[in-house]
Amino acid sequence: MAQIPAGTDGSGKLNKKTGDAWEQQARRFLQSKGLRFIAANERSRGGEIDLIMKDGAVTVFVEVRYRASARYGGAAASVTRSKQTKLLQTARLWLARHNGSFETTDCRFDVVAFTGSQIEWLKNAFGE
Repeated sequence: MAQIPAGTDGSGKLNKKTGDAWEQQARRFLQSKGLRFIAANERSRGGEIDLIMKDGAVTVFVEVRYRASARYGGAAASVTRSKQTKLLQTARLWLARHNGSFETTDCRFDVVAFTGSQIEWLKNAFGE
C-alpha cells in the first residue's frame, strides 16, 4: 500500500489534499475487490458521501476515514451516529436525484477505515 502523508490543516483535521489521497486509496482497494466506481465527493445539504460504488446490482455509499493510530478508538470508531445520520440523508437526496429511493434501490453503507497502516472494510456498517 502506498504511503500517504497524514497532513493536517492545523485543527487536527486532514487537509483536502491528504483526504483526497485516502479516498483514492480506498477507491483502488474497493475496485480491486470487484466494486465499480460511480462517483466521489457527492455533496448536498449538510453532508458529503466520499465514494459511491456498485457491488453487482447494489449501490454502495462509502465513508472513508483515516486515523494515525487507534489511541482514541481508531478510524472506524470515528463514524458516529451523527455522521451516520448525515450520510443517510445525503444518500437519500442523491438517490432522489437519480430517480431512486431506499425503497426502490438495493443499497448499503460501507466504511473503509485506515488506522495507521491497517485497512478495515466494514461492509453494511450501518443502515436506516
